[in-house]
Amino acid sequence: CTFTRQRSCCCAANEMYQLEDQTYGRVKGVNLQKDFMLPLSLCFSISESTKIAFKATMNSAIASVQPDLEVKCFGPFNINVPLPFSEVTLNDGFGYNPTLGIFTAPKSGIYVFSFTIYSYVGESDTKPVLLKKNIILPSGFNRNCVLSHISPFLHSQIVILRLVQGDQVYLDLLSGRKICRHLEYNIFTGYMLYPDMEEAPFYAD
Repeated sequence: CTFTRQRSCCCAANEMYQLEDQTYGRVKGVNLQKDFMLPLSLCFSISESTKIAFKATMNSAIASVQPDLEVKCFGPFNINVPLPFSEVTLNDGFGYNPTLGIFTAPKSGIYVFSFTIYSYVGESDTKPVLLKKNIILPSGFNRNCVLSHISPFLHSQIVILRLVQGDQVYLDLLSGRKICRHLEYNIFTGYMLYPDMEEAPFYAD
């Protein structure tokens, strides 16, 4: 270097090294690290809280022989009865009760439910309804093609509901109705689409 007061081959070397050390220290600083980790932690926390899903089917063993049809059926009963989807293959969040056939929302949010009902009887004999807090939800049923006094009935539906923590959703078989043959084809599923943001976890300073 041509400078007379140089401290190394580069006049500003010491200042540059000092600046590098200060910058590195700030990057490793607690506040910056916390600010960086906060969104990531919040994202993981929200993701964990939405792991709520279930899938259940009926057990054909609960059916009994109907003398008039010579097939096994669940029902009829003289009162409305929740359909017992007792064969559970998924129950993340443990919101579904297989004994009662009822899903209870662990958290508030938007949920998606679907069900498929199959019965080898006429439409007039089979009509389950989806309920939320004992309120019947709208449901459109497909008409089966009646070729004889016994014919298959199949209906599938998907609904999106806003649930508050503790709300219950289940399928009722109306009094006097029955489901016959292949009960294992009947499926009830549900999952949380996203939680209410006001109940999402957060972290204070």
